[in-house]
Amino acid sequence: MTQTLPVQKLFTFDEFVEWIPENSPKRYELHNGVIVEMAQPLGDHEEIVGFLAQQLTAEYLRLNLPYIIPKTVLVKPPTSESGYSPDVVLLNRPNLPSEPLWKKQSTVTQGLSIPLVVEVVSTNWRDDYLDKAGDYEVIGIQEYWIVDYLGLGGRRFIGNPKQPTISIYHIIDEEYQVSQFRGNDRIVSPTFPDLDLTANKIFSAGNI
Repeated sequence: MTQTLPVQKLFTFDEFVEWIPENSPKRYELHNGVIVEMAQPLGDHEEIVGFLAQQLTAEYLRLNLPYIIPKTVLVKPPTSESGYSPDVVLLNRPNLPSEPLWKKQSTVTQGLSIPLVVEVVSTNWRDDYLDKAGDYEVIGIQEYWIVDYLGLGGRRFIGNPKQPTISIYHIIDEEYQVSQFRGNDRIVSPTFPDLDLTANKIFSAGNI
């Protein structure tokens, strides 16, 4: 669940970055000028995040790709006063010198810098399926995973009856196309086609 802070004014992205409390244990995002405090995630949520970061790191190291997964980074769309802090974001290091906000604000704005991003769904599922999907598409992020391990998303996104679902959005002709994976379906990642994971293996990360 997210909590909108009781701030009356709308913030620009630069004002938001200046406002973020230094060394705060809390995470904040900017949604169209509104500062949002991200609620403390559940343990299963964090185990899935850690598991995916570990698996993706192992794969890019195996392939000797120039990627990193930073602890904290902001993703800023070009068309709105927003800044997101994804659960997992894969960065392409050779493009970071072209990022004007990287050195001073740990912020990326270009699709060439972000091969893949992952959001693990909490109760704020509309942010992941609506706002972030639209903004990540505009940025040009080639691959976007929504890991809905509790089946919280709207029926128009994950079907009826609801069930745990991983939605992988991939840009084709500048638009996201989505593939969905459930149960023992093997994950198909355009970025990492040899990744050997099923949906259930990801969902049960906290029980391994």
